[in-house]
Amino acid sequence: MRKKTLGWGAVVLAFGLAACSSSASSPGTSGSASSGPPKISGDITVLTNRTDLVDTVYKDYGTKFSLAYPDVHVKFEAITDYEGEVKIRMSTKNYGDVLLIPRAIPVADFPKYFEPLGSADDLSKVDRFTAESTVDGKVYGVAQNGNANGFVYNKTVWTAAGVTKPPTTPDEFIADLQAIKAKTSTIPYYTNYKDGWPLTAWQDAVGSVTADPDAVNKLATSTAPWSAGSDLFTIDSLIYNIVHNKLNESDPSTTNWEDSKSLLATGKIGTMWLGSWAISQMQDAATKAGKDPKEIGFMPFPVQVNGAFNSVVGGDYKQAINVNSTNKAAARAWIDWFTEKSGYAQSQGGIPTLLTGDMPATLADYTALGVKYLQMSAPIPAVDTIDNAAEIGLHKPDYRQQLVDAARGAAKGTLDSIFADLNAKWAAGVSAG
Repeated sequence: MRKKTLGWGAVVLAFGLAACSSSASSPGTSGSASSGPPKISGDITVLTNRTDLVDTVYKDYGTKFSLAYPDVHVKFEAITDYEGEVKIRMSTKNYGDVLLIPRAIPVADFPKYFEPLGSADDLSKVDRFTAESTVDGKVYGVAQNGNANGFVYNKTVWTAAGVTKPPTTPDEFIADLQAIKAKTSTIPYYTNYKDGWPLTAWQDAVGSVTADPDAVNKLATSTAPWSAGSDLFTIDSLIYNIVHNKLNESDPSTTNWEDSKSLLATGKIGTMWLGSWAISQMQDAATKAGKDPKEIGFMPFPVQVNGAFNSVVGGDYKQAINVNSTNKAAARAWIDWFTEKSGYAQSQGGIPTLLTGDMPATLADYTALGVKYLQMSAPIPAVDTIDNAAEIGLHKPDYRQQLVDAARGAAKGTLDSIFADLNAKWAAGVSAG
């Protein structure tokens, strides 16, 4: 299924800055999608986190999919607390036929829950990001799209505060947020603390600080990853200092993700750390509010290496097939159709999963800044093993929620004591491994 001739090396070329300035094309850029064996049939449930699209865009996808597979009936189930609810459901066999792999599931555990989709050698010639869901040479998930990482921000707000160029250090970033607080009525930064999952996006900055594609894998041999100069130290210090300096919403426990989109689009919020997937959502919110979508900008993490910003690029949520599904052929037909024909990546301003897809216009800000795109090395299981043993949860919201709580005085601890505790737990996890 879906075999083409492009090699994996095309990934590197596709991430060139010139390519990123091209506009998104119409759906179906691959031009050779599977037409589908006519005998594929069955009822499948597709889980999604896109509560905002399930009754509109996904409904349209379902209609178009049924034209290619008239004997397959698709039911979409949108889940607001996707990470939390699906993780619980995965303790049973009832977690849909097609689902987005929760970030909290270790890669090494994928074979327990998901059906293999093919060999990494074959699929890497078709898709980007296959290494992120590969176990023992088999791929278990196909990315919906890919993302760069950065701060989605309201350009009008930042300009009103007198900031006309992106900060190049964390201290400059804090100073810019302080200027927004002093010169405007806007909330400088919004944590999205209550929903939780947006805080996990900060983990995707690992690598951007040091411009090191092995930054995550090196955690397996580090006994003090929250040490000065490291990715985690720099990232978590910035989170803490934003909140400690009262540059975020007054009560993080009352944040609301859906509301935050219109708040940023209308200038009531200045900045949020997210993947580039969020740009189009903020632009849509601006349009609905009668604002210019061009007011929505994208800014890299405030650190430069050799004079350049770096942004980690990687696959978004991976679509996978429940290993317990009784309609696996129909489930696979959906994944292939979605990847090749839906046009989802282009419509959402994402980096296309297909190697043949066009890069999105939403990354034009990064092109202008000369941001370098960094694809991380294939993950090694040892990092997840250590993380679980240390009971930290790098891809879970809890520890960064605790960081926010300490910074706002709702929990005990200083930045130094928190980092000392995290280092001790991680070192114990390394020893246990």
